[in-house]
Amino acid sequence: MSKEEYYLPSSQPDVGQQQKIIVPNKHGEKLVGLLHETSSPDLVILCHGFRSTKESSVMVNLAVALENEGISSFRFDFAGNGDSEGTFQYGNYRREADDLHSVVEYFSREKRAPSAIIGHSKGGDDVLLYASTYHDIRTVVNVSGRYDLKKGIEERLGKDYMEVIKKEGFIDVKNKSGAVIYRVTEDSLMDRLSTDMHESCLQIDKECRVLTIHGTADEIIPVEDALEFAKIIPNHKLHLIEGANHSYTSHQAELASVVLDFIKAALQQDKATSN
Repeated sequence: MSKEEYYLPSSQPDVGQQQKIIVPNKHGEKLVGLLHETSSPDLVILCHGFRSTKESSVMVNLAVALENEGISSFRFDFAGNGDSEGTFQYGNYRREADDLHSVVEYFSREKRAPSAIIGHSKGGDDVLLYASTYHDIRTVVNVSGRYDLKKGIEERLGKDYMEVIKKEGFIDVKNKSGAVIYRVTEDSLMDRLSTDMHESCLQIDKECRVLTIHGTADEIIPVEDALEFAKIIPNHKLHLIEGANHSYTSHQAELASVVLDFIKAALQQDKATSN
């Protein structure tokens, strides 16, 4: 792997410039991301959802909103997604939290320790799992994460998914025209079923501020999941966006506004305590 692929210039680029940066994860796969550089000391990492990428509207719009407020951000593709190396896997929550850790470590080595992490959908679970494991980031935003990972499987895999996977060893998920979109192996299904968000969230430090945002019209993950997170995360704030669906199609501006208010307040708090 060439040195240039990791090189983060010490001379800061112009505001609004996006830099492609490649970070190796602990499995030796290249994770590809874009740094929105504003020359601010603060850096926010953005994590996409299931079968999504750093180019999703939620990721791009949040990066631009942060940039407009003078806050740098880095949006990247998890292994097996988008431009990153690796094979797409169903499940993989803890492995994605480890990918995020590789990204945080990379920027920390560059004297640019991230100030906050934000995840949408599955990425929301990833950032919560990260906070429950690594305890080195004090500001976390969970946008529409799923509380109970045993739910939502039947809709994709069918009611008899457990019998089929025990018999066949896998299930191929197909689109309407019958083409296989991705394969769910028994191991990857068990990985998801064994990921306990309740137990993990109890491990999040009380110094870590967590904001959960959820749309009241979410058609994929019920809004009740956000209420469950609110019950168990020690230092938690809940914000429901009235009428928003899972992708915040008609509520991007409101989502960005809520995220920015929380991030800016957290950064001010951190500066006050470090002075």
